[in-house]
Amino acid sequence: MGINFIIPTLLMIKTNCKLLFLPCNCVYKSMALLRFRVYWEDDDQIYRDIEIKGSQTFLDFHQGILKAFEFDGKHEASFYESNDRWQRNRELSSEVLINKKDAPALSMLKTPVSALVSLPDQKFVYVYDRVKHWTFMVELIAVSKDIDPKRTYPFVVRKEGVAPGQYGIKGVNIDKLLEVEEKYDLGADEMAEGFGNEGEESNGSDDLTDSGHEEDMGGSLDE
Repeated sequence: MGINFIIPTLLMIKTNCKLLFLPCNCVYKSMALLRFRVYWEDDDQIYRDIEIKGSQTFLDFHQGILKAFEFDGKHEASFYESNDRWQRNRELSSEVLINKKDAPALSMLKTPVSALVSLPDQKFVYVYDRVKHWTFMVELIAVSKDIDPKRTYPFVVRKEGVAPGQYGIKGVNIDKLLEVEEKYDLGADEMAEGFGNEGEESNGSDDLTDSGHEEDMGGSLDE
């Protein structure tokens, strides 16, 4: 895309007491517009292309991914710097509020995305919710200077595939199911039994009918 403003530098990130120097061979200037493709780990045909300003933070990116896949924001998350084999390296956590030297994880809130973009196909692994362990592969696919002042970034420029349901199958409305249960006065026992009783009664009727036929046939033979 004709990007020629990559410069060798040491990027400084402000911590609570000091400046944290992050060595980068090549860092895109913070005014660049970065486009990432975010794949769902279980199906790479389900993805979202998201544009974000280099000056925005990983926390902004985190929130943009949740919105793109229609997830809530109730759980913690982490980005991991990665490579072509998707190995997880340095972590950025949504729970860390400040950057500290030699800390096990950087702060999403305090770290701009451009700070950790050193390759034209830079990769990250994004993990949301420690219990469900939703995992997404994040790859830089384009860099541009064409920031649209009418857009709010992060901005989803492309959607492919139906996003996985965070708490189950999409389209199932729990509130509607509860309304049906209340309308027909269905308790837990009825819901658990289903139509089992009807089936049992039906079988009993069949038995009686068969017995009745046998009696009729027996009477005819006696005559």
